[in-house]
Amino acid sequence: MQRRRVGTSGLVVSSLALGTMTWSRDTGPDEAGAQLDAFLDAGGTLVDTAASYADGGSEALIGRMLGGSISRSDIQICTKAGIRRTAEGGVIDASRDTLLDTLDASLERLGTDHVDLWLVHAFDPVAPVEETLHALEIAVNSGRARYVGVSNHPGWATARIAALASRPAISATQVEYSLVQRGVEREVLPAAQALGMGALAWSPLGRGVLTGKYRDAIPADSRAASEHLAGFVAPYMDERSATIVDAVATAAEGLDVPPLAVALAWVLARTGVSSAVVGARTAAQLAPSLAATGLELPGAIADALEEISAPHVGYPERR
Repeated sequence: MQRRRVGTSGLVVSSLALGTMTWSRDTGPDEAGAQLDAFLDAGGTLVDTAASYADGGSEALIGRMLGGSISRSDIQICTKAGIRRTAEGGVIDASRDTLLDTLDASLERLGTDHVDLWLVHAFDPVAPVEETLHALEIAVNSGRARYVGVSNHPGWATARIAALASRPAISATQVEYSLVQRGVEREVLPAAQALGMGALAWSPLGRGVLTGKYRDAIPADSRAASEHLAGFVAPYMDERSATIVDAVATAAEGLDVPPLAVALAWVLARTGVSSAVVGARTAAQLAPSLAATGLELPGAIADALEEISAPHVGYPERR
């Protein structure tokens, strides 16, 4: 698997990151272990998690693996903080005390003294950006995080926090990016590239829709059929997405590869993308993504996909 630099930082990661959002909830220890083994065998290094995934269960499961057969030096850990759990549900909170308390709890669950990349999970319109930056600075200066970044921030907020940062620099932004979700091309990716940040693309398979498995029906064991994940898939079960999925399937048939290989190849070829985060419920579901990393799309196919999936861009980005 290819290794890529994250923006202009010194951090180098695998072109695919292993997503663990379902770990300890839909994915048990045995399947998670099989996924991690397959990922490492394929040359992967970056494991993506968050304090909020399964209320810390994902991190705890990774920690148990690190206490077993997996060496800490074999993997790079990216985790996220900034979503505080309350009785009413999750609340975005990027204040200094919440971020640092969450990081300490993450490190305890993970059973490690540092993470390789620590991200502010979501944009907080209330907490002062200077306070959020101070938490990131403390994390790096104390050795608890090697590199820091943001996730799910709008373009202006991405540019603001990166421009205000000095030491440490904001090295990465993690955003949803796929053929069915190209909104970050309007402002987020240009801001990231201008300020030396690498992009980590989450859900590069369009929340599973770009695999083509929903073209005819909803499989009973799929996310779209899951009580707690159906709403996650629903935004891309529309006519526009169906047209894009059909184009991906046609390209895949011509290249004799699975549709997900086409979708992944498209994302990994985009300027500024350092890694694409792929997650699966089982090791068998993960295998096709791991096998697809070497595909390069012919120019004519890439151009056709570019045209059919192009997001609407208007004023002020385009006049």
